[in-house]
Amino acid sequence: MSRLRFRRKQQPDPASEQMTLMEHLAELRMRIIRSALAIVIGSILVIAFYDTVMGWLLEPYGDLCRRQEPEYCGRSFDEATGEVMLFNPDPIEGFSTRLRIGFYGGIVLALPVLLWQLWKFIVPALHKSEKRYALGFVSSSIVLFLAGGFIAFTTLERALEFLISWAGEDVDPLFQVQAYVRLVTLMVVAFGVGFTIPVMLVFLQLIGVVTPQTLLGGWRYAIVGTFFVAAAITPSGDPISLLALSVPMVILFFVAILIGRLAQRRRQRAEA
Repeated sequence: MSRLRFRRKQQPDPASEQMTLMEHLAELRMRIIRSALAIVIGSILVIAFYDTVMGWLLEPYGDLCRRQEPEYCGRSFDEATGEVMLFNPDPIEGFSTRLRIGFYGGIVLALPVLLWQLWKFIVPALHKSEKRYALGFVSSSIVLFLAGGFIAFTTLERALEFLISWAGEDVDPLFQVQAYVRLVTLMVVAFGVGFTIPVMLVFLQLIGVVTPQTLLGGWRYAIVGTFFVAAAITPSGDPISLLALSVPMVILFFVAILIGRLAQRRRQRAEA
């Protein structure tokens, strides 16, 4: 009796097929919908714990006021309780701020999904050998973005001290909720994006768009450009935040060159 063998039908490789314009649009729509759902779910979680998140955001400001004299933060600091307060001059601002914090926090929580959807959208345009970098690309981007956000949050106290000091002794700091949240958000985003730039440099080296020798040859211009970019995207403008962002970016730039050089040597040995 002969044994029947069934073979599983192999799925076609998307990279080997040409997608039409409508198929590209349908793929883009699906990725956008999934990303939007992830942001909505993350936003709901952040709004549910809004008071806890707001207290966490106020920690740098509170540490600064507790470290200085009681009159340093003016009416924003309650000496009896040791807590800081933000002011809300607009009745609608409280609701809009809650939604804004929920949206920003939802993006942070949905960051793994967003990066994965972005990668899956550009995968069909890559070769099979380039697709294996997916996990490293997504995981390293998340880790570096969170590391940048953490450094931004730890340097926020010094940034606030710089801004309050330069406002003058006769100026009583009364921070609005929306303005304070905007400053914290821009700081975290600026540091997070700055820390993920080397990931893109590594990816460009791996797919052969740029070589490590080219990047290393322009290291002087890269350092100067890094400081200019850090000065442009740092919302507080204080020198401490500038150094906290630019110095790690320069270090990560050379680390990216090193990773690209190692990958280049391994590729050359494999071809030989």
